[in-house]
Amino acid sequence: MSESMTAFLYLVASVLFILALRGLSSPETARKGNLFGMLGMTLAAVTTLFNPGVLSYGMILLGIAIGGVIGAVIAKKIQMTALPQLVAAFHSLVGLAAVLVAAASFYAPEAYGIGAPGAIATGSLVEMSLGVAIGAITFSGSLIAFAKLQELMSGAPLVFKGQHPLNALLGLALIGLVAAFCSAQTTGLFWGIVLLAFLLGFLLILPIGGADMPVVISMLNSYSGWAACGIGFTLKNNMLIVAGALVGSSGAILSYIMCKAMNRSFFSVILGCFGAEGQKAAVKGPKKNAKSGSAEDAAFLLENASSVIIVPGYGLAVAQAQHAIREMSDLLKKKGVNVRYAIHPVAGRMPGHMNVLLAEANVPYTDVFELDDINRDFATTDVSLVIGANDVTNPAAKKDPQSPIYGMPVLDVGASKTVLFIKRSLSPGYAGIDNELFYYDNTMMLFGDAKKVTESIVKTLSGGH
Repeated sequence: MSESMTAFLYLVASVLFILALRGLSSPETARKGNLFGMLGMTLAAVTTLFNPGVLSYGMILLGIAIGGVIGAVIAKKIQMTALPQLVAAFHSLVGLAAVLVAAASFYAPEAYGIGAPGAIATGSLVEMSLGVAIGAITFSGSLIAFAKLQELMSGAPLVFKGQHPLNALLGLALIGLVAAFCSAQTTGLFWGIVLLAFLLGFLLILPIGGADMPVVISMLNSYSGWAACGIGFTLKNNMLIVAGALVGSSGAILSYIMCKAMNRSFFSVILGCFGAEGQKAAVKGPKKNAKSGSAEDAAFLLENASSVIIVPGYGLAVAQAQHAIREMSDLLKKKGVNVRYAIHPVAGRMPGHMNVLLAEANVPYTDVFELDDINRDFATTDVSLVIGANDVTNPAAKKDPQSPIYGMPVLDVGASKTVLFIKRSLSPGYAGIDNELFYYDNTMMLFGDAKKVTESIVKTLSGGH
């Protein structure tokens, strides 16, 4: 295939990737966006296979077969609750790939057309060192994010005295190693960059608490994109450069949006230190008893309401209650109740987690509203039904300057006439702090598994006993 044809097909693939990002910006067009993305990636991969530099189709096909089988098995078995840690794990693989490609190009530069061993072009050395550093940080940081999300380690911020100065020192040392490597081109300096970046990746994510994990996921997504972009420069592959830059920039924009939603500093996220800000002793709720009710009580309140807002959270994902919620919503609509869904930007453990669950249950997109669009409506709502959305409904974010989540915009469900809260117990949410909403006079707790409680409400609404 000629270079001009390759460039043209790569351009078409790039346009498809841009259309994919545009489609993914809205739930209504997300399916079409995914289709554009798949078409773009297929075109880019096939075009690359016709590159005259390909030496062994057997090895490539073997790699595709192994990766394809593993990916298909994981996609088939993965639960919706495990999507965040799956994304983190995949990010780590992108970072590792960047490290391996950089290592291959360092040891065999002539195969990449960037010079000879010990005489690699300076520009290529800069691209290589940046790619390997970002890739290593992405790899180790994603492993920590995976371990926290999978609960293989504590989701609480892990901090120690002098942590931030140490991170700053390691960052400066990494810059120094990159500069030295670009000058000396020694093996020791190359692997020094790798090891130091690995360590920095661990230390950047360790102090970030569980409540801030959605921001971490989007941030690591950005890192993986820039790592892929670095691979593209090393391989001199324009398609990979464009695709990596798109992922990196879109991930950075998403991180900024998430930070804004949590009232956090974007630069603090990048430096990996905002997770420890304000992480003081857990704020305990008022010494009061929470009122509890039954599914029958909840059904009575819901069917006699004129307006209901459903607030899904991680508890919905754990119980896989989205289909039961959709069934309950349909029954209420038939009774003339106005039912809507309120989604907080960081509900769940990754951006868009709740939107994916509701879409899986075929909840109409017109019924789903973001925080800014629906928050003022709680004051005129008869019943708000909260399903495990603990931290994003906690009034402490507005009232208590000592709270770890102070300043984060939350859903004002407490302003509703009645609040129904489905939760297994009064235990704190992922942020590790109590929710005083549990003890409000207008709150009724429905203790139990979200799916089972919702199914009981559905049975009562349907006239069952």
